[in-house]
Amino acid sequence: MQNNLISEVKNIRQTLHEIPETGFEEIKTSKYVKMKLTEYGFSFESCANTGVIAYLNFQPNLESIAFRADMDGLNVKEKTKVDYSSKHEGKMHACGHDGHMSILLGFAKYISTIKSFTKNIILIFQPAEEGPGGAKDIVEAGILEKYNVSAIFGLHLLPTIDEGKIGINYGPIMAKTGEFDITIRAKSGHGAMPHTAIDGIYIASQLISIYQSIVSRNVNPNQGSVITIGKIYGGEARNIIANTVKMEGTIRAFDNKVYDLIKQRMSTINDGLEKMYNINIDIEYRDMYPPVVNDKTLYDILDKCLTNNEKHLLEPIMIAEDFSYYQERVPGFFFMLGSKNEELGYTYPLHSCYFNFNEEILIKGIEVYIKICKELNAFD
Repeated sequence: MQNNLISEVKNIRQTLHEIPETGFEEIKTSKYVKMKLTEYGFSFESCANTGVIAYLNFQPNLESIAFRADMDGLNVKEKTKVDYSSKHEGKMHACGHDGHMSILLGFAKYISTIKSFTKNIILIFQPAEEGPGGAKDIVEAGILEKYNVSAIFGLHLLPTIDEGKIGINYGPIMAKTGEFDITIRAKSGHGAMPHTAIDGIYIASQLISIYQSIVSRNVNPNQGSVITIGKIYGGEARNIIANTVKMEGTIRAFDNKVYDLIKQRMSTINDGLEKMYNINIDIEYRDMYPPVVNDKTLYDILDKCLTNNEKHLLEPIMIAEDFSYYQERVPGFFFMLGSKNEELGYTYPLHSCYFNFNEEILIKGIEVYIKICKELNAFD
C-alpha cells in the first residue's frame, strides 16, 4: 500500500472525527465525503437526505458489487483528549464510523487508479445507522436495483478482537432487535391498607420474573435470545400503593420466528396477569433492525481471501446493525476489523467516551476490500 494513501486515510479519519453528526443530520460529513469523491473522479448522487451513492463510469450492462460505510456519530461527550477531538459539543464518533468512512474513501482513491473493470463498484455512504436506520431508506429508494447490485459488503471496528484481525462467520451474526414499553394500571391505596388496593409494583415484579421464563422455558436452548428490562418507574410515595408502573425494555434474537414467539408469549403473560388481578397492562412494541445473516457463498470468498493468521472466528453477538436491510434484498457479508491494542490502551468498548483506535488498521480494511474485488474478478 502506497505511503501517500496511508497518510491520506489518517488525515481523512481525523477530519471526520472532528465533525461528528447524528442520524440524518450528517450535513458537514456528507459535504466532506462528496468533496473527496470529486477529488478522486467519482460520480455520485444523494440519497436518504445526507447519504451518498458513488461510482466510477457506471455501466448498466454490468453487475455491481457494493461496499457500505455508516456516517453518523453519537450523542456522547468525548473524553479521549486527542488533538483531533470532536468540535461538536456533546457529540462523538464513539462507534468507529469515522474509521469506516475513511476506509471506504481510501478504497475509492485506490480504485480511481484502476483502468478497467469487469463489474461496477458502488460505494454507499449511509446515514443514521445508530437510528432510526438509514439503510432501510436506501433500500426502499431502490438503490440496489438501480445499480444492479448483486452483493454487498460492510465492516465494523471491534475492540474485542485483536488489532488487524478480521472477524468472519456465516449465518446469523447479529441480532434482530426491538423495543417495548409497558404501562401497568393498578389501583392506588394507603400503604397500611394493602387489601383495599391493587399493587402495581408487586405485579411488575411478577411480570419481570415470568418474562425471564420465556427464554429459559419456551425458546430452544440452541437459539440465542434475550429479554432485558432496563428501566422501571412508578409509585408516588413510600406509604402509597402504586397505581401506575411503567417499564422499558428490549428484545433480541437471531431468528425472526424466535423474536415473534417472545412477543407472543409476553402478550399472553400480560393477558393472564390482567385477569388474575383485574388490572390493565398496555404494551407497545417497536420492531427495529432485522438480524444480520451472512451469506455462505460470500463467506467462502472472504475465507479464501484471508490467511489463517488474519482470520478470527466471529462469535454471534446480540448487538444490532441496519446492514441487515441490505441483506434482505441481496446477498451480503458483514465482517469485523479488530481494533484491540492493550499496549496503546485501545480497549474501550464501542459507544464509550474514550473509544479510539490505531489508524494503521484502516489500511487493513482497504486491503480486504481490494482482495474481495480481485477474488470476484471485478478488476485485475
